[in-house]
Amino acid sequence: MTDSGLPHGSVRDVLDDLRTQLPEHLLITDPTQLRTYECDGLTSHRVTPALVVLADTVEQIVATVRACARRRVPFVARGSGTGLSGGALPHADGVLIVTSRLRTLHSIRREDQRAVGDPGVINLAVSKAANPEGYYFAPDPSSQQICSIGGNVAENSGGAHCLKYGFTSGHVLALDVVTPAGEQVTLGTEAPDAPGYDLLGAFVGSEGTLGIATRATLRLTRLPEEVRTILAGFATIDQAGAATSAIIAAGIVPAAIEIMDALAIEAAEKAVSCGYPAGAGAVLVVELDGSALEVAHEYAAVEAICLETGCFEFRMATDAFERAEIWKGRKSAFAAVGRISPDYIVQDGVVPRTSLSAVLHRMGEISAEKGVRVANVFHAGDGNLHPLVLFDASEPGATERAEEVSGMILDLCIEHGGSITGEHGVGLDKARYMPRMFDADDLDSMQLIRCAFDPAGIANPGKIYPTPRLCGERPRIRQGSHPLAADGVEVF
Repeated sequence: MTDSGLPHGSVRDVLDDLRTQLPEHLLITDPTQLRTYECDGLTSHRVTPALVVLADTVEQIVATVRACARRRVPFVARGSGTGLSGGALPHADGVLIVTSRLRTLHSIRREDQRAVGDPGVINLAVSKAANPEGYYFAPDPSSQQICSIGGNVAENSGGAHCLKYGFTSGHVLALDVVTPAGEQVTLGTEAPDAPGYDLLGAFVGSEGTLGIATRATLRLTRLPEEVRTILAGFATIDQAGAATSAIIAAGIVPAAIEIMDALAIEAAEKAVSCGYPAGAGAVLVVELDGSALEVAHEYAAVEAICLETGCFEFRMATDAFERAEIWKGRKSAFAAVGRISPDYIVQDGVVPRTSLSAVLHRMGEISAEKGVRVANVFHAGDGNLHPLVLFDASEPGATERAEEVSGMILDLCIEHGGSITGEHGVGLDKARYMPRMFDADDLDSMQLIRCAFDPAGIANPGKIYPTPRLCGERPRIRQGSHPLAADGVEVF
């Protein structure tokens, strides 16, 4: 920044370009105001952007991206800023393009189960608008009251109900996109299966590295005839895990199966007084939906399984209010941990369901060995762990120990055949762990796709990959052609 508080160098040139096209109040250069945007939901990483553009229209996004492309200035797209991997972390010498003001839900179409909306539309708003028509939007991250569709697309968000209904990628039919060169294109179609390359599939979950989504055509899901939400209290987390395995083994696929351990329950009670069973070492939240007959049958089976595996309290919500009360503790868990720890790291690893018990046991050993508390909240049904590593940053060495434990947990997930992320994305936070999952050829192949969309490397640079390749360079020296080309697959 210069003494005047305005961006310097190339960003200043971008600003000069934009001042001829955008209203001045949409351009933020004041250092104090810029700090509002220095991080996303992962507050341990902070970078102050050189310039923030508050876009009101798609045309303003296009103008901003084109100005950045002309000057080869990095840009980062940001929605509601609820991400948990540093994916929307700004670039210090770049432009942050905020899309949260584009909040028009253009249509809810009952006749073909479609919704069309802007990137700033809030996740829950889609369901609220569709409910009177008998539909809803299935992906439901815990932050659904504030997270935006654009961010859901960027991170391929999931949520508690992804066990049965899948992630955002399964509910997006088409996207209008501004490419890193400033071109406007449409990926996908409103038909179920678009012909040609699955460019839409490549874009969803690309964390803003392939461009900016400016309009989404979403698939709506029919509201179920009946929903039953169950809360079961167990003395130990092993019992809750055993119940989860038994439910799935019985051929039941609930809409959701969630587990919280004693530490997470303690935090939730202090934050929202959720009224979970007293003295529980873990609680299981199970939601069943479908036809009334099917749900009744599954409910009886789930009740029997929970009692057989040690459940000491079993309750079912009798109305929508009680259902919301059961979910309140689970949905507030991440923020609630602030009641029992001044600082924490939210992790996001995945393991096979059959490895849950062994992984949780080893996590407990790691916690004890390192003297770092870990609260567990996770999507038990699909093995997506969200361990919350607690620490006090004011204590010397505490941050480093917490980061070490966080890394050990991800290594543990990989060791058991899992992944370093299920739904929070890689972003900046986990880029250094990518080589532990993928070899050099894998990473190079992924980046060839990125370079095809963004040859200049200006769209959200520094994310996902630990050592981003230069798109103009030849791939790493290897004998023969690229492995994919050798297999007859066209590469970019």
